[in-house]
Amino acid sequence: MKQLQYTKGGKIKMGMTTLCYIEKDNKYLMLHRIKKEHDINKDKWIGVGGHFEHGESPEDCMFREVMEETGLTPLSYRFCGIVTFLSDMGTEKEAWEYMCLYHIEEFKGEIKECDEGVLEWVDKEKILDLDLWEGDRLFLRYVQERRSFFSLKLVYEEGNLVQAVVDGKDLEFFDILDENGNKTGKIKERSLVHEDGDIHGTVHIWIRRKTEKGYDLLLQKRSKEKDSFPGCYDISSAGHISAGDEPLETALRELEEELGIKAEPEQLKKVCMHEGSMNGNFYGREFKNHEISTVYMYEETVDITKLKLQKEEVEEVMWMDQEELIQKVRDGGIPNCIYLDEVEKF
Repeated sequence: MKQLQYTKGGKIKMGMTTLCYIEKDNKYLMLHRIKKEHDINKDKWIGVGGHFEHGESPEDCMFREVMEETGLTPLSYRFCGIVTFLSDMGTEKEAWEYMCLYHIEEFKGEIKECDEGVLEWVDKEKILDLDLWEGDRLFLRYVQERRSFFSLKLVYEEGNLVQAVVDGKDLEFFDILDENGNKTGKIKERSLVHEDGDIHGTVHIWIRRKTEKGYDLLLQKRSKEKDSFPGCYDISSAGHISAGDEPLETALRELEEELGIKAEPEQLKKVCMHEGSMNGNFYGREFKNHEISTVYMYEETVDITKLKLQKEEVEEVMWMDQEELIQKVRDGGIPNCIYLDEVEKF
């Protein structure tokens, strides 16, 4: 991240805020920030809240801000997590900020007009249609899933989310591609890419061996813990290209991580480029996938009894005759997410 521009005495000042999502009848009370001219949240939809005043606890700040902005008094609420913001935009206090996130489920009072923007009840399933900060989409999901107390770090550059860390674990970001497969210069967190159906890059590595009949292809059975197509048979090895990475280095890494195969660059033959898209639903969430894949072939000798399978990714592997595989996929006789048109090019 770029060095933050708001400093004093060589040190960055920290802000403390609360943000509250008030729920009623499967709707959230959202604040459309359109009233203030100089507002880092200008035109965005957010919850209600604001900066701590001297001597306030998180709950003190939460109760005061909710009353001031909405006229409501919380009766039942959850302290959901701490969100750490780093940004190169906004005021000195907004460059580095700790935000206490609350979910208010019961309240009393009548809603009043807000000086900060326009308040509106929004169906939860329509929240993603609003103009939200990308990081807000992440913690709103955690709130809706009733995730246990979490710590989320969000880093923004020029208004774009460039890093997200949950409970100390970095989330994966992809380069967003145009229709020709070129990088647009924007990166995006993995789950948000699959919520929006953005074009992104992947690699497919097919492992093939010569037989008396023709060729066998190695299939992997995806782990039951995968976020898409759990338990399905798939390409020998495959993976997303992380932001800033290139296809070949990704292919070499995926082979080693998933199967324990340490290949040399010259052992991977680039076969073709493949574009694919699909929509699905996994674990109750919509999954939109639009990828441009660099396809490689690996034909070195492989003893599958000696492979080191990555249990988080791969449940098992098996050889299958290439023509038999094509026919089974056509007949629907094998649970799969295999790219049939890709196999037919070999």
